[in-house]
Amino acid sequence: MSEIGLRERKKQRMYETVSEIAIRLFLEKGFDAVSVAEIAAAAEISKPTLFRYFPAKEDLVLHRIADHEGEAARVVAGGPTPLAALRRCFLDGLERGDPVTGLNDHPQVLAFHTLLYGTPALVARAHAHLERSEAALAEALGGGLEARLAAGQIIAVQRILAMENWRRIAEGERVEGVRPDAVAAAERAFEVLAAGLPHLA
Repeated sequence: MSEIGLRERKKQRMYETVSEIAIRLFLEKGFDAVSVAEIAAAAEISKPTLFRYFPAKEDLVLHRIADHEGEAARVVAGGPTPLAALRRCFLDGLERGDPVTGLNDHPQVLAFHTLLYGTPALVARAHAHLERSEAALAEALGGGLEARLAAGQIIAVQRILAMENWRRIAEGERVEGVRPDAVAAAERAFEVLAAGLPHLA
């Protein structure tokens, strides 16, 4: 492996390790009760080093879902039927219990979602994450106003579907009980998208 590849892997491990340490502390004590200095000490790095990796405290949490930021764009890239590809991807996610679909009742996943959606600063940061997802998807759809309008609708639909699944599970319902409704809701939502965006269907 090249020195660049090795350096990149080491950097990625640092991101993962520091993010996991921070999330563990946030879950134990609450987001606002944990200082950046405390996280740096727990990770055995300096505060300047931590800020080199994570410019804002919120980024320590959002790193866990950072890979999903360009997912919709990757799914449609090069494909002739963007909505069909996105529909299939979302339904596959429901089938395997991908946390990003909200259909996952693992205690750690539920705790993470409660932290994310229950902390105003993280909700605001997550909104910026969604905006970047929209921008990447719009670019993959060809750019321009029409593409941006379509991307906004698609990302909103996926977010609403996931939030509804998470809400029901957070209220105590089991995944297997929610899944049929989640699948039916996703099918219906993508039918509505297809009707409104026929050029992408």
